Amino acid sequence: MRKIRVFVAGAIGKMGQEVIRTILAQDDLVLVGAADTRGQGQDVGYLIGSSRIGIDISGLLDLEILNSSKADILVDFTNPQSVLKNAKLAIQAGVVPVIGTSGLDDTDISEIQDLVKQEGVGAFVASNFSIGAILMMRYAREAAKYLPHIEIIELHHDQKLDAPSGTALKTVECISQVREPMVQGHPNEFEKLTGARGADLGGIHIHSVRLPGLIAHQEIIFGGLGQALTIRHDVFTRETYMPGVVLAIRKAFNLTSLVIGLENFLD
Repeated sequence: MRKIRVFVAGAIGKMGQEVIRTILAQDDLVLVGAADTRGQGQDVGYLIGSSRIGIDISGLLDLEILNSSKADILVDFTNPQSVLKNAKLAIQAGVVPVIGTSGLDDTDISEIQDLVKQEGVGAFVASNFSIGAILMMRYAREAAKYLPHIEIIELHHDQKLDAPSGTALKTVECISQVREPMVQGHPNEFEKLTGARGADLGGIHIHSVRLPGLIAHQEIIFGGLGQALTIRHDVFTRETYMPGVVLAIRKAFNLTSLVIGLENFLD
């Protein structure tokens, strides 16, 4: 069986480094390239604390670099400013992008969708690669049928750029499949400080916390008469995401359309 050839964008980042370690440990995947605006020319083996493996970090991703790598998959954990450009380059090169960067808006997704249809090359986008987080959203959707008064607290490290997190927004999307928009709290409620009640999406308030020491955490709090239910998911290490990343790479290899969400690859 031919190995799946994987190129990693955002190699210097913590997620990029973890993805590289994981790919190198798989029998059916092979690392064929890595790109980042930092560390150009550095061997990725040294980057992850290993011996030289013969793959140097390129600078900005371009068509020539992707074409020469003969990659099947581009795994992208860069930033919202780079990921759309990288996805377009990948699709144009016949490479399936597996995108783990949150911050893409509806317009960005539409652009990717149009290019996928035009080129006949698949693409995969996920707000979260943690299987535990996907289960958290499934359970939240079920609970919302019976406890529709909901607030979300999402907590991340202080280097995260976007708020609310993509996972929080995806959680509201899942809940909205079984819960109509509604007003929560006292009808005359007011904020003495703007933003005190967080963002409001369909009546669900989302509160974003950014602190050093955190990685990725989310609580979904359901309130009912005389009771409360909390569903919480915590990420303590970036290894948490790797089973989902590997699953996405293997499934995306045969994609010819745009798929959004890791839940589509779970039985």
